Amino acid sequence: MDLIQSSLPTLAGTLRDVLPIVVFIFGFQALVIRRPLPNLKRLIAGLSMVVAGLAFFLLGLEQALFPLGRLMVRQLVAPDFMPGAGSGAALTWSSYFWVYVFAMAIGFATAIAEPALLAVALKANDVSGGAVGVWGLRVAVALGVAIGVGLGVFRIIAGWPLQYFIMAGYCVVVLQTLYAPRLMIPLAYDSGGVTTSTVTVPLITALGLSLAESVPGRSPLLDGFGLVAIAALFAVIAVLAYAQLSVLVSRRSVGQPKRRGAPD
Repeated sequence: MDLIQSSLPTLAGTLRDVLPIVVFIFGFQALVIRRPLPNLKRLIAGLSMVVAGLAFFLLGLEQALFPLGRLMVRQLVAPDFMPGAGSGAALTWSSYFWVYVFAMAIGFATAIAEPALLAVALKANDVSGGAVGVWGLRVAVALGVAIGVGLGVFRIIAGWPLQYFIMAGYCVVVLQTLYAPRLMIPLAYDSGGVTTSTVTVPLITALGLSLAESVPGRSPLLDGFGLVAIAALFAVIAVLAYAQLSVLVSRRSVGQPKRRGAPD
């Protein structure tokens, strides 16, 4: 009963957030297009499932994933777990090794599980006629997110300014854009936005805030945010690198002499 009662405000809030979209779609259809919506019953059923699914997803984040992320971070930075903490030596950025491992694993797993990334990968594979692999794109984005989250965690622990990481990352993106295949550039830029979706953002944000609260001398407001920006930036870098490596491998395979005895 407590779970049901706690889910009602989340359901009402989700319905309130989705309501403007529904009003706009139905209003535009009635006032501008002036045609009845096809399959109205199916559409209403689908919208109801969307509202319920978002509500239960948000409830699951609040009840399980957010507390679990905070608990894991606090355990990893606990004095009895940190290497060298009991000897009285000052902790450095290298003392948080398992925090980096955990952050990169969370970044990779959330990107792989991201429904928006799967949808983009399927559409890219369909439009390109199979030239863009579904798993190739998903793994490339996931690796980029993992590296970005790991680097963002290092920034929080070291206390370095966020703008330096963003400026350096975009310099790399500009250089990659000059030499990357033209067909992959829009997809790579969209892949960065895909990471800022329903699964990745809540977990990474909770990770950054929990870490900033646990590391001495860090502010959750100043240091806890910024992980999502770095993760999205490195997703673009990873997809551009994936495209460049694919072109390089294809050129090498074409340029290799045919082995003796190979079929024509």
